[in-house]
Amino acid sequence: MRIVIAEDNVLLREGLVLLLTSDGHEVAAVAGSGPEVLPALLEHRPDAAVLDVRLPPGFRDEGLRAAIEARKRIPGLPVLVLSQYVEETYAAELLSGGAEGVGYLLKDRVSRVDEFLDALSRVAAGGTALDPEVVSQLMTTRSDPLQALTPREREVLGLMAQGLDNATIATTLVITERSVSKHIGAVFAKLGLPPTDSGHRRVLAVLAYLNS
Repeated sequence: MRIVIAEDNVLLREGLVLLLTSDGHEVAAVAGSGPEVLPALLEHRPDAAVLDVRLPPGFRDEGLRAAIEARKRIPGLPVLVLSQYVEETYAAELLSGGAEGVGYLLKDRVSRVDEFLDALSRVAAGGTALDPEVVSQLMTTRSDPLQALTPREREVLGLMAQGLDNATIATTLVITERSVSKHIGAVFAKLGLPPTDSGHRRVLAVLAYLNS
């Protein structure tokens, strides 16, 4: 997989390069500031991009803006955004253009190598990878009818919103896939969302609800 990295912290940037190349990927380009990101993405058109939200010169949302603009010019470009803190507004803005091929992780996840690489693979394949902390904050901002969900249904909803499939949810919660399907059916019914077997569509439905 060919990847473009945008990160101003030299140690983290070099660490990402080493991690990805060691895992068999090709780093097509690296960028250390906001203005460098979009040209690099348009030139190399990578299989995925790993971008810091805040980059020089302003350290505000340069990486996010570049990601959003790049996805407009290269429809479907898989983008995994990294942030030091949970930026709920930024996550919602990134997802507003569609959840397919989008990831939003806290930088702490990079140190959990297997989790990071799994998230990147899911995003590159057109899936979704949201940091559990982001999902937790989105869910906290909602009240009714989330209160109608059982504790287990809330767990399942949180894992669904992260972009995990039924098999992974079952493994995580140590329950059967049949039980997961039943919980998902109950969640969709209680939230008034249309049932669907499509992984992408159900993530979109859940995120649309949590962002509403």
